[in-house]
Amino acid sequence: MSLTEPPQSPGMPALDRRSLFKGAAAGAGLVATPLAARTSATGFTHGVASGEPGKDRALLWTRYVAAQDTEIGWQVMEADANRRVVAEGKVTASPANDFCCKAWAEGLEPGKWYYFRFTAPDGSVSDMGRTRTLPEGPTASWRMAVFSCSNIGFGWFNAYRHAAEANEFDCALHLGDYFYEFPQGTYPSDAQTLPGRALLDPQSETVALADYRARYATYRADRDLQRLHQLYPMIAGWDDHESANDSWKDGAQNHQPETEGDWSVRKRAAMKAYREWMPVSDEPWAAYEVGDLATLFRLETRLSARSQQFDYNTLLRGTSSPEEAIARLTAFRDGDYADPAREVLGAGQQAWLAEGLARSGSGGKTWQVLVQQVLMGKLASATSITDTLPDDVPSYVRERVVAGALASRAELPLNMDAWDGYPAARGRLFEAALAADANLVSLAGDTHNAWAFDLAHGGEAVGVEFGGQSVCSPGFENFLPQLPPQAIAGALVQRNPELQWMDASQRGYMAVELTPTRATSEYRFLSSVREKGAGVIATKRLSTLAGARELEAG
Repeated sequence: MSLTEPPQSPGMPALDRRSLFKGAAAGAGLVATPLAARTSATGFTHGVASGEPGKDRALLWTRYVAAQDTEIGWQVMEADANRRVVAEGKVTASPANDFCCKAWAEGLEPGKWYYFRFTAPDGSVSDMGRTRTLPEGPTASWRMAVFSCSNIGFGWFNAYRHAAEANEFDCALHLGDYFYEFPQGTYPSDAQTLPGRALLDPQSETVALADYRARYATYRADRDLQRLHQLYPMIAGWDDHESANDSWKDGAQNHQPETEGDWSVRKRAAMKAYREWMPVSDEPWAAYEVGDLATLFRLETRLSARSQQFDYNTLLRGTSSPEEAIARLTAFRDGDYADPAREVLGAGQQAWLAEGLARSGSGGKTWQVLVQQVLMGKLASATSITDTLPDDVPSYVRERVVAGALASRAELPLNMDAWDGYPAARGRLFEAALAADANLVSLAGDTHNAWAFDLAHGGEAVGVEFGGQSVCSPGFENFLPQLPPQAIAGALVQRNPELQWMDASQRGYMAVELTPTRATSEYRFLSSVREKGAGVIATKRLSTLAGARELEAG
């Protein structure tokens, strides 16, 4: 759960003019079409996508709806005027996989852009897609558009649109909360929902496989999201809302077994729909080698091994004074909170990551990048915020802010759903990074706000974290509209030594660039998500030098 959510029960080839026109024409029609009506077509219904890039392969995706299993062909072509076919094959679109189909294109050359397309038996052809393989050997730069938290009801996907139009990235990363499972009218409320962005199919919460499939179909009908997938290979991993809020291996805050059935059934349905609709492999975690420049480690932090989150409301239940609350929290801090058995990655993934960090470092890679979901940086509430809360703050907001302040006084973190809630697990990861002499860069989403942390363990610098703002899900500006965002950001930075900067009110995405000497995140902020096509009006650039393991000053 984000802190700001309410409590719940190189030069790149352009696509040809015909492909561009096809996409623009389809997009113009979709703008005026209700979301529910966009999911019932036949044929190629949701564009194309690619993902899981390697030095000699990429995973291709499309969806072809027909009355029965249908074999469709695919081709990968040189990204030039000749369009020489370099790989081809066939794949079956089947109702067993909601007519989504994926194919590995192999035997490609490293560090190259390619076009790809699918062809149906009736001669119809999909949109033309573009994908890229990972480089091999000396690599001067790698640029990534990094996204998280896209709640369709709150606004337009202008961040996806801007990144696609920028045409300057080697790949896209999605750090989770690709969609939200809530029913229409919950988050956002009906009053907050932007006209034309209401969820009509399904209006209910996503619980069964059919629900998850329909929700993906609704989101993927958005032309800006389709366009992003069309242009860049994507490396993606789920966070909690692709299943249910605050999910963990054996349950979720937003799952009620008495009315919604066994969690394991719902979890399997969520995972199956994700792997059908996303250009991802079935591997729960994976590594991507970017030449001699970096290793990207896509982590799974939700459904495989995560222990249940601690909850301050439960911990403080029955306390009658601040002193009693702090005493209870202090005892908790020195006891259950530090339990070494509590997991985020689990032993298998932790061992895989430790070995991968060591191999990457000893192999001469400059950067070791964690493509993961939730903040690793240490973040406590600023107790000064409670002093400025006006009287008209909603009770659930006041309770959360006061609980955070009490936790801060007891030297506990603000958000137990982040790595902060699992200090022993985070310590194991940091120790592995230090043992590997890694230049660690953590990329995180989840919170809807923008962050930059120095990461440290036992007095040693470990690396840095770039935490990205959301595509359109609201942040502190919605949770605490009574307080100036600059005041919230200033108070949090002052309170937390590792936190070097944050933004508490703007939406957008991160443009992350890796070079042999520097890793940089340019936070790109949109003027609006309520106005379709609104552009970037502000940026903030933060960097770390190779070997420094801390952010540059300034």
